[in-house]
Amino acid sequence: SLFTQVFGLSSVAQVVLGKGNTGQYLSINMAFGIGVTLGIYAAGGISGAHLNAAITVTEWVLGNLSWTRLAAYITGQFLGSFMAAATVFALYYDALYDYTKGNLTVSGPTATAMIFSTYPAPSVSLQGAFFTEFTATVMLILGFLVIHDEKNNGILKGARPLLSGMLVLGIGLGMGLNTGYAINPSRDLPPRIFTAMAGWGMDVFTADHSWWWVPIAAPILGCLTGVVIYKVCIDFHNEPDHETETKKEEAGTETS
Repeated sequence: SLFTQVFGLSSVAQVVLGKGNTGQYLSINMAFGIGVTLGIYAAGGISGAHLNAAITVTEWVLGNLSWTRLAAYITGQFLGSFMAAATVFALYYDALYDYTKGNLTVSGPTATAMIFSTYPAPSVSLQGAFFTEFTATVMLILGFLVIHDEKNNGILKGARPLLSGMLVLGIGLGMGLNTGYAINPSRDLPPRIFTAMAGWGMDVFTADHSWWWVPIAAPILGCLTGVVIYKVCIDFHNEPDHETETKKEEAGTETS
């Protein structure tokens, strides 16, 4: 999470504090995609790369994780994300204070809280923002399951992190306008807690109709819904592993 978030949050800081001269929205999407790719490569062998609390909770609900692993993974995600926010704050400390003249705010012409956590666009209702986060996370888990389903197209293991990064990039390119696409409680809540402690105050929790809970609840519900959709529409229609392997062996014999 530290690896992933430093790339992502620093890209937002560079765009905001550089006033659009050192990057655009596309560069933020690309940085988050690169961060996710490298994060999965880094942690894949240790935990299977649990970087998203919504996916971790879903794995636990499905019975693939114990309580202890659930707690350990989410604690690691939150600590990594919090440290990433602190790192980016330190990295851009001078630029941050030059841009804001020392007035750290959630809204207004020199608002900077959105560097660290997501906030909905002014034109979007709370219901619309919730639905956006929910839908984007459904797309995230569907893409994730497609990439990792060996019974389907059997994507090479080494290519999965790259494709997962492209998946996050794609979500940002198409579904980022309304909410800034948190799609991950671990990406949103720890930096929000950091900003509350670092000078932005409790406005980070009360702003936009107390928006802070949406990037927690909507991604978890989206993940659970996405798993059901995947099982009904794709997984139940795949052949069992042994049948697939038998066909592969037969194909290999015919080729020989």
